[in-house]
Amino acid sequence: MPRYSALALIRHAFGAHHQWAPLWRSPTPKPSYDVVVVGGGGHGLATAYYLAKNHGVSNVAVLEKGWLGGGNSGRNTQVTRSNYFYPVSTRFFDHSLRLYENLGRELNFNVMLSQRGVLNVACSTHELEMMRRWANAIYLNGVDAETLTPAEIQRRIPRINLNGRHPIVGGFIQPRAGISRHDAVNWAFARACDSLGVDIIQGCHVQGFTRSASRITGVQTNQGTIHAGKVALVAAGHSSELARLVGLRLPLTSMTLQAMVTEPIKPILDTVLVSPSVHVYVSQSDRGELVIGGGADVYHSYMQRGSLATLEATIAALVELFPSFSRLRVMRQWGGTVDISPDTSPILGKTPIDNLYLSCGWGTGGYKAIPAGGDTLSYTIVHDTPHPLIRAFSLERFTRGALVDEGAAAGVAH
Repeated sequence: MPRYSALALIRHAFGAHHQWAPLWRSPTPKPSYDVVVVGGGGHGLATAYYLAKNHGVSNVAVLEKGWLGGGNSGRNTQVTRSNYFYPVSTRFFDHSLRLYENLGRELNFNVMLSQRGVLNVACSTHELEMMRRWANAIYLNGVDAETLTPAEIQRRIPRINLNGRHPIVGGFIQPRAGISRHDAVNWAFARACDSLGVDIIQGCHVQGFTRSASRITGVQTNQGTIHAGKVALVAAGHSSELARLVGLRLPLTSMTLQAMVTEPIKPILDTVLVSPSVHVYVSQSDRGELVIGGGADVYHSYMQRGSLATLEATIAALVELFPSFSRLRVMRQWGGTVDISPDTSPILGKTPIDNLYLSCGWGTGGYKAIPAGGDTLSYTIVHDTPHPLIRAFSLERFTRGALVDEGAAAGVAH
């Protein structure tokens, strides 16, 4: 893999930048692989990368129905945080954040991680007390957190309206959290996978699976049948549809989570602001656009655009917090299909079907978990036993009633 550097940039400038090598190959599928990963988003690519890097399993195919990163990992709002409430969630997501902190150096690709902090604001004394409890819990579990008064919030974000229809009475911040560039994360993992011998096959639509008794033996695609030693389903909002092809029913609902960006403006917001009460979160990109998200749509859908009602509610909430933003124009709006589990925590690990593994149910928190999801699932695939960080997120928890209810810490309304 050619190494990116300032010297390489200068050298290629003399050739008008026409000599850069493609980031990854476009191979045709081989007849068989040790592992087939279904889903070419961030989680699928990270799983393939850590299989090759950490475990020496490089005979791996990543199958993507569309184009690489065209699903949820290219349609999110790029928030990277680990301020989850329960210890099992905190450990997992902080592992992911720590991997993100070194990801650019490890993959030799600028993922544009900006640890500007994620600030949650409370609009009632009851909500503030819950946030204090939340902040104390994650602090005791080794994750950075700091409670803030309204005056401290105003100093950090001068343009915020503290006295709107829902007055802000305080909040808390995780300083190490922030945003990164989703396209860069996808491309970085794809480039690293390719350099390690992984085949990334785009335009490859999975149509079924081959089985021998209780064992998965291959994947049927529009490019032919591919034999596989093991198969991982890492397809975000469409995971339940794929699982149905092997007779596995997953406790997931799929719906649209939409986002939008405004026209670019001068630097004005140097943190990620979240208001659970009015259902909006906002940050400012390096290009000056305000990146805005809100609650998930209220009906089940596989659309990638979202509803007008949710769009209007999100904009109204933003303008209540920042009246000066009311004259900005919305430039783009889109949606992603999120799969939400009953306890709003992911489903990771083995299934009742031999050699079939899952990474799904991420809901609105999949992007921030990409490195840890890939790291822990690859371990589980190789050792055929759950990684210690994901034992609590097994599919079996729904039969045992051992739920990890992270609805409040998910960041938006479900």
